[in-house]
Formats: sequence, C-alpha cells, structure tokens
Amino acid sequence: MDLKERNFLISGGTSGINLGIARVLASHGAHVAVFGRDPEKARVAAEEIAEVPGASVTMGLAADVRDPDAVAGVVAEAAETLGPLDGVIAGAAGNFPAPAVSISPKGFKTVVDIDLLGSYNVFWSSFEHLRKPGASLIAITAPQATQVWPHQVHVCAAKAGVNMLVRSLAFEWGPAGVRVNAISPGPIEKTEGMERLAPTPEIAEGFRRKLPLRRFGRADEVGNLAAFLSSADAEYITGCIIPCDGGTDLGDASADCLTPSRR
Repeated sequence: MDLKERNFLISGGTSGINLGIARVLASHGAHVAVFGRDPEKARVAAEEIAEVPGASVTMGLAADVRDPDAVAGVVAEAAETLGPLDGVIAGAAGNFPAPAVSISPKGFKTVVDIDLLGSYNVFWSSFEHLRKPGASLIAITAPQATQVWPHQVHVCAAKAGVNMLVRSLAFEWGPAGVRVNAISPGPIEKTEGMERLAPTPEIAEGFRRKLPLRRFGRADEVGNLAAFLSSADAEYITGCIIPCDGGTDLGDASADCLTPSRR
C-alpha cells in the first residue's frame, strides 16, 4: 500500500482507535493531521505520531466536530499546510451506557450530534479540499448500527445514520472520483469505549466469550484496514460498511461448536 506523502485528516484522532489509525498511516509515510476538542491532547498526539518509524509531517489541531465553522477552519488549515487531502477519516464519537428511560433528550442529541452530525460536518467541509479524483473518505461506525444493544439506543440510532450517510455520499460523490466507506470496529482493547462498555474484568471476559475469535482487537488492526481502503489497492471499493470486529456481527458465539477431536 503506497501512502507515502499522501495527506490525511482524522477527526477524533487524538486517542483510541483513531490515534491507532493515524499511527498506521504515518508508518506508511503519509502526512497526518489529527484533531479533537482538546488542544493539548492534539499536540501530544501529533508528537506521538511523529515518533512512529517512517512518519513524516504531523499536525495536531483543535475543533469540536459539532461546530461546522470550527471544523471548516481546521480542514482548511490542514489542507493549506499539507496540500489537497487524499484521505479524511471521521472518527469522533460519543457514548455512555444507559437505559433509554434514563437518557434525556439532551443526552440523546449529544451522541447523535457528535457521531452523525459530526461525521457530516467533517466530510462536507472536506469536499472542496479533496484531491479529486482519487480521494478516500472513511467513517468509523459500530456494530450498534445494525444490532440492537442494551443501553445503547442513542448509539444505535446515531451509527445507523452514519451508515446511510456513507452510502448516500458514496452515491452522490462517486462521479467526482471520491470514494466513501465505513469501518465498523468490534471490541478494541485499551480504548475508552471498551472501558465504558466493559468496566470490570468480568464484563470484559463476558464480551470475549461471545466473540468467535475469543479476543479483543487492536487499534492497529483497524488502522491496517483504513490504510488499505485509503490506498489505490481499494480504488474500486465504495459505499461499503466493512466490519473489523472479530466476528461481532455474527452474533453470540459463546457456545462451543467444535468437537474435542477437531480443536
């Protein structure tokens, strides 16, 4: 995958899965700008990415994805510094496990605004700064987009919207040579999201037992998929929602289907 000196912007790229994606892209020689709400976290993230072997130009910027003017500002700054954008990843997300009766309209709106509206703000603001044809847009969605999860009604609704946003933009922007896809990560270790969904070792083990692969994923595994989708190797792939989830979307695999002689 040849990403050397290609320019990328990643929202929510200051931590977790999105920082892992940024590190992988940088390792392939890409120029990477990340942004999040906290300027200090953005600075630290950019410094961390710069230490990755093979890394070149890195930037750390600050904006809230819910603010379209602020997003437009960081997108323009990244494009002015790096040049036309070859790839944009909308990864900022919000989550707090809670039963629907306990989620206020304000709380519900907050998650939808970050995940769905935020993804739209990032992609919409980026369009004029993309290198066309050939640019790749990737949203980070979740299994909750297609599966009902308890205490996740806000995330289920927001991520379902993200999936249709991706498919709609792929349809409309394809003639301009812009590809739009989404990655749906499953449980990824050492992320804030999993710490919230599995706050104890017992709950975490319960998640693992249900996964066909019996382990959590790593951020760099999601990054490898993002790098592929952003490369010329994937230039005929668009409008796809691609799981990177250890089989999460297959359902509960806690039952052992292998006989002892076949293990």
